[in-house]
Amino acid sequence: MDLASGYVDVILHLDRYLGSVIQSYGVWTYAILFLIVFSETGLVIMPFLPGDSLLFAAGAFAAAGAFDVKLLFILLSGASVLGDNLNYWVGRYVGPNILGRERIRFINRRHLERTERYYEEHGPYTIVVARFMPVLRTFAPFVAGIGRMSYPRFLAYSVAGSLLWNTVFVLGGFFFGNIPVVKENFTLAIMLIIVVSFLPAIREFILHRRTKGQ
Repeated sequence: MDLASGYVDVILHLDRYLGSVIQSYGVWTYAILFLIVFSETGLVIMPFLPGDSLLFAAGAFAAAGAFDVKLLFILLSGASVLGDNLNYWVGRYVGPNILGRERIRFINRRHLERTERYYEEHGPYTIVVARFMPVLRTFAPFVAGIGRMSYPRFLAYSVAGSLLWNTVFVLGGFFFGNIPVVKENFTLAIMLIIVVSFLPAIREFILHRRTKGQ
C-alpha cells in the first residue's frame, strides 16, 4: 500500500520530484528521462511508468531553462522509437512462445488481450493511436511483432507516432506548462492529462463489455 501511495504521489507531483532530480543529477537527467521513456515503451513488463505526464513536465522545465527543448525532443523521440523497436522484435521472436502459456509471468494477459482486440479493430494505426494511451502503448509494438507486421511499415508508424506524441506533450509542456494558471495548478494539469489519456481505453472497455453482453 505504501508503494502504491508513493507511486501516486510521484505521478501527481512530478514537477516537485523532477525538480529534485534535476538539482541532484544535472545534465544526467537527460539520460534518466531517456531510460524511463525507453523502458515504458520497450519493456513489456513496464507499462506502469509515467509517459504523457512526464513529457509534459519535462517540457515545462525546458521552458524554465532546465533543459534544451530541441535536445530534449530529439532524445525522447529517439527513446520512444528505440523502445518500440525492441518491443517489436521481442514480440516477433519470443511472443508466440509466451502466448502458449496459461500464465505469463510479469505480463498482465488482460492488457495483452485488450491490445490485440484494439489492433484487430484499428490495424497498424494502433501503433500511432496507442502512443497516446497508457498501457496500450507498451503492448502495441509487442502485439505488432507477434502478428509479424511488416517491419518497414511498423517503423514508419512508430516514428510518426513518437514524433506526434513528443510534439503534443513535450512542446505542450514547453509552451503551456509555465503559464501562471497551469504552473500554480500543476497537479490538476497532470490529473487532467492522465484522465484524458485513459478515456479512449475506458471507451474501448465499455464497448467491449457491451458487445460481450449482447
